[in-house]
Amino acid sequence: MRVAVIGAGPSALAQLRAFQSAAQKGEEIPEVVCFEKQSDWGGLWNYTWRTGLDEFGEPVHCSMYRYLWTNGPKEGLEFADYSFEEHFGKQIASYPPRAVMVDYIEGRVKKAGVRDWIRFCSPVRWVAYDEGSGLFTVTVHDLLKDTVYTETFDHVIIASGHFSVPNVPEYPGFGSFNGRILHAHDFRDAREFAGRDVLLIGTSYSAEDIGSQLWKYGAKSITVSHRTGPMGYAWPDNWQEVPLLQGVEGNTATFADGSSRQVDAIILCTGYKHHFPFLPDDLRLKTANRLAIADLYKGVVWVKNPKLFYLGMQDQWFTFNMFDAQAWWVRDAILGKIAIPGEAERAADVVLRIAGEDAGKDSHDAIHYQGDYVKELIAETDYPSFDVDGACEAFFEWKDHKVKDIMAFRNHSYRSVMTGTMAEPHHTPWKDALDDSLEAYLRD
Repeated sequence: MRVAVIGAGPSALAQLRAFQSAAQKGEEIPEVVCFEKQSDWGGLWNYTWRTGLDEFGEPVHCSMYRYLWTNGPKEGLEFADYSFEEHFGKQIASYPPRAVMVDYIEGRVKKAGVRDWIRFCSPVRWVAYDEGSGLFTVTVHDLLKDTVYTETFDHVIIASGHFSVPNVPEYPGFGSFNGRILHAHDFRDAREFAGRDVLLIGTSYSAEDIGSQLWKYGAKSITVSHRTGPMGYAWPDNWQEVPLLQGVEGNTATFADGSSRQVDAIILCTGYKHHFPFLPDDLRLKTANRLAIADLYKGVVWVKNPKLFYLGMQDQWFTFNMFDAQAWWVRDAILGKIAIPGEAERAADVVLRIAGEDAGKDSHDAIHYQGDYVKELIAETDYPSFDVDGACEAFFEWKDHKVKDIMAFRNHSYRSVMTGTMAEPHHTPWKDALDDSLEAYLRD
């Protein structure tokens, strides 16, 4: 048996670790081949200064930027089989910067020894399924050799993420705007906008965090334009929330309430698309960014073909440990330990999950909903059980801390649900910690 994994970010690495875990216990596992278009693993966490296209002319996958810190507590995403304490030899603060998170992500897969399973600089160009043979044909471009080849697999796992292809709206006057317009995907360094008046479009987490970075590194003002309502936090004095942008003329932006503002730059924090150009219609997921994903049984099995799986396609409160729960479940389905029902039952499962999400009234309900999903998957595999409800409580505290002080929530600490120990407060308040390096963060 052969299994293709597309992507080598956190969800794909979870899948490799899941198979390695089974092999470590003496189980027979299939040949696993992971295809990654970048030259290293990490997915979005693999930072690059590049935007647009990479050195091979491929679309840049990274949406990370310098000085990015996690915008949720690490206690909600910790691996159940590899704690932060195990990796760093001590408990660390609850909101690590990107470099620290990358070190942690890498630590587990380096320990597992799965790097040889990955073919780097190898974007998948096409996947086709043959009903007669029951096999997938995967077409791959070896960028280093500039050759294209095909191989066949019994199963394909799509783990290429859904926060790398930007949704880029158009507004009147963009073509003649006397400043810079970019999507959050291409934002790299807040220092570029020091002393500038910046307009953000959207109220997603990227708007919240990029705006905070701009404030931290000296932007003159931040204006956030919203479609459905303001975020409503107690923002700093130079931060204003306004209704939806109507258009720009020169450097003047005009909003739905008739107000206007002079701006030097516009950053589109308008979300991302589920984008799989390497898949035909009969295999390609088409969904909104939500907790209950269309056409995926148990959130991972393609309803129309149970040999195809998707990982990490949900909107996310939980991240790394949810990817683990999914990966362990997919592994056991492929190994025949979990029976996948017929198509009608798979489709009915999707309907029930969507109804369950829709029944929720607020973010607390959404967090519980995804927590229950993680518990459901863990219960059916040998992934180490952990206090999922405790992780939910950390998320609830995090939400409360943001309401109390949006610019200081990262100064709080939470208890690990894996080890039971309390995080150490960071040595420097977030607003004053201008160096995001691993060395600066971990110094005593």
